Amino acid sequence: MDVDVVALEDANGQGGGDIPPGIGFAPDTFPEVQKPSLAENSQTGVSTKNAQSNLPIKFIKRKHKDVLYWYALRVTYGREKKAYDYLVGKGIEAFYPTITTVKVIDGKKKTVKESRLPNIFFARGTEEEIKSFVYDNINLPYLRFYYRHVHEGTLMTREPLIVPDNQMESFKQICESKAKDIIIETGEITKFKIGVPVRVIDGSFKGVEGKVARYQGQQRVAVVVEGLLTIATAYVPSAFLEPI
Repeated sequence: MDVDVVALEDANGQGGGDIPPGIGFAPDTFPEVQKPSLAENSQTGVSTKNAQSNLPIKFIKRKHKDVLYWYALRVTYGREKKAYDYLVGKGIEAFYPTITTVKVIDGKKKTVKESRLPNIFFARGTEEEIKSFVYDNINLPYLRFYYRHVHEGTLMTREPLIVPDNQMESFKQICESKAKDIIIETGEITKFKIGVPVRVIDGSFKGVEGKVARYQGQQRVAVVVEGLLTIATAYVPSAFLEPI
């Protein structure tokens, strides 16, 4: 069967939009988290049982247990859509970024919706709500937290990765744009890490808050999700920016 990708379009998921292909993940992520370049083979992977770390898990103590947070979640064997549908069906707000790919299959053009972050999606809820799904080994045995590693003196622990609300909103705003040249890279891009904090006040990315830098020949604004990725807008003129 001959398959050729001939065009890419944005396709929005509930509570969010799409992430361009070409993203990888930090070296300390788990084996079943694949790079998007392997999206067609996202059914491959290993069980979460085999992927568990021996590091202790730390949950942040919060005064307000009812506060909602965006958690990065991971699954095995490309089942992010299945897990996403299950959580949404239970009334949980979730963000499942997808991309609509027009492919030529056996000489015919077909439109296929695929995950733009293989094995990763996001859910918003209280710590206890999200834990109840992550630890549901009956209905969701393939769902786990996406962890970040934390040094505490000589001890290293891991804690569920939480994306701040303002970052998630800007992240989704960039994804929902129809721009073809937004960028996603593994971890932090140094230029954006040291860039000036700004807010986009006009254009397709109006409302996005991040750091500005010139990257790949164009001025862009980026959101750095610590421990996971950097997503950057397409070109934004200086007239559309204001410092924060």
